[in-house]
Amino acid sequence: MSPTDPLAATAIARRLGVPRRLVTLLEGESLGNDAAALVAYRIVVSLVTGYAAYLPAERLGASGVLAAVTAGLYLGWRAPELASASTRLLGFSFWEVLVYLLNAVLFILVGLQLRDILSGVTGRPLPVLVGQAALVSVVVVAVRIAWEFTVPYLVRALDRRPSQVARRMRPRERLVVGWSGMRGAVSLAAALALPLQTTAGQPFPGRSLIVFVTFGVICATLVVQGLTLPSLIRRLGVTDDGADEQREELQARLDATDAALARLEELAGEDWTREDTVERLRGAYDYRRRRLAARAGTDPDDGYEDRSLAYQRLVRELLEAQRRAIVRLRNRGVISNDVMHRIERELDLEDSRLEI
Repeated sequence: MSPTDPLAATAIARRLGVPRRLVTLLEGESLGNDAAALVAYRIVVSLVTGYAAYLPAERLGASGVLAAVTAGLYLGWRAPELASASTRLLGFSFWEVLVYLLNAVLFILVGLQLRDILSGVTGRPLPVLVGQAALVSVVVVAVRIAWEFTVPYLVRALDRRPSQVARRMRPRERLVVGWSGMRGAVSLAAALALPLQTTAGQPFPGRSLIVFVTFGVICATLVVQGLTLPSLIRRLGVTDDGADEQREELQARLDATDAALARLEELAGEDWTREDTVERLRGAYDYRRRRLAARAGTDPDDGYEDRSLAYQRLVRELLEAQRRAIVRLRNRGVISNDVMHRIERELDLEDSRLEI
């Protein structure tokens, strides 16, 4: 109900000669309400899927958490088919900010409850509390490392498939994985989700101790493991030059370019395509394919990479000139800030498409 429709009001106001400032305020209010409503709507559609999967599963006596995770995995797998390009661009930025905010909120909640937590464990000596938190931290880390050095060998003995063999890791890599098990927001949320009271109306037994120990484990793993993990990785030499990922990315670009060229040949005979446009696109994609093939080592390099880098530099100079131009127009009041940002986003998207 928040978006207002200013058309009727502004039409009456203009007909009766209401000052332009008042009309602008009415239109501005509508823009603000529209933005708030659309943002709220988008947030709901991003977030409601998890609840839509969680609640029916809980009603049926199944695991709501597993249902929400399953829904997330399915949507993540089908996202390229279900979402448009603009939705994906918005979604990546939205989830990155949302995860950051949720983590911050969780730790703020712990800070707000820390006084109550400490008051709830006043009957226990501080050395005992610290010792309990340290003991649980050691157990958590030890169990994870023990898992990494026992279960993989069991799986190796039972599963001899080539795909399983290809996924095997060396002991030093398993040690890094075991030492990387820092606890954080999820453990904290699970502890804070404990009810304050039982169904009988009594205080939940040991809730403050559980939250305190959880907080201690989080601090211990983040500080001890987080600070020592870089040294452990360097000492064990568990590094990767990224060659495999680069090769996969290059292969994907080559296949995508081949698919574009094949589709272009199919569409060349259509009535709605223009010959000059098809030739221009064919030349651009053919050049891209030769450059990628030269980078992959399958075709000779005739200076494609140098010419490509020079082209990218030239395009970026032109994009920067366009950015400066629209900023000058905004500063002089010729265009609004919204128009500037709309064009700026298009320029940024064009910039991001340039391959380095």
